[in-house]
Amino acid sequence: MGEWMQVGTAGGRAYLVIPETGSGPGILVLHAWWGLTSVFTDICDRLAAAGYVALAPSLYADGATAATIAEAEALQQGHDEAAEAEPVVRAAVEQLRELPATTGPSIGVIGFSMGAYWALEVSRTRPDAVGAVVAVYGTNVGDFRAAKAAYLGHFAEHDDYEPLEAVRAMEANLRAAGREAALYVYPGTRHWFIEPNRPEYDSAAAELVWERTLAFLDDRLR
Repeated sequence: MGEWMQVGTAGGRAYLVIPETGSGPGILVLHAWWGLTSVFTDICDRLAAAGYVALAPSLYADGATAATIAEAEALQQGHDEAAEAEPVVRAAVEQLRELPATTGPSIGVIGFSMGAYWALEVSRTRPDAVGAVVAVYGTNVGDFRAAKAAYLGHFAEHDDYEPLEAVRAMEANLRAAGREAALYVYPGTRHWFIEPNRPEYDSAAAELVWERTLAFLDDRLR
């Protein structure tokens, strides 16, 4: 089990798990628009069981969470995402890297939907710190020429939030920037398909996402 801590000058809430070995590569976990719910703290627990130091900050300053799409829409609309999330992500990167338990010259970042945008974004703004990015049903149209990370993406075949055109556009953008990128589309799935508390959950696809993600992180960060 992990512990709760503060991230950033505003004292934002974050969940930290250190593996039983006492050290490992650092992984920043950035949640979807639901806020920092148990879905994402559970992912931290699984990463720690695989030997990683996992840190998941709340991207909402007040730490709020939502259980339904309507609540999540209201939650996102009630927060200034750019103003709140960007400094939290920046601070979380520094705190994760400075932990005595964190090993290696760079960290990995895993983001889900809204969090995927910020995972991709921090790889552009902190190329010295981020060596691997996993984007789960979320994209970013920024310029990746300064980035140094490798990229892995997991996307739904049927997705009103992230259509395949956006996925292919980002893939072309990453490749044009000279970045290593492997973006997978999972047949028959919909947005949220890796989250077990959602009706869109697809257990087989979710397990394949996990297997590919661990193999990617092990290869890039160990």
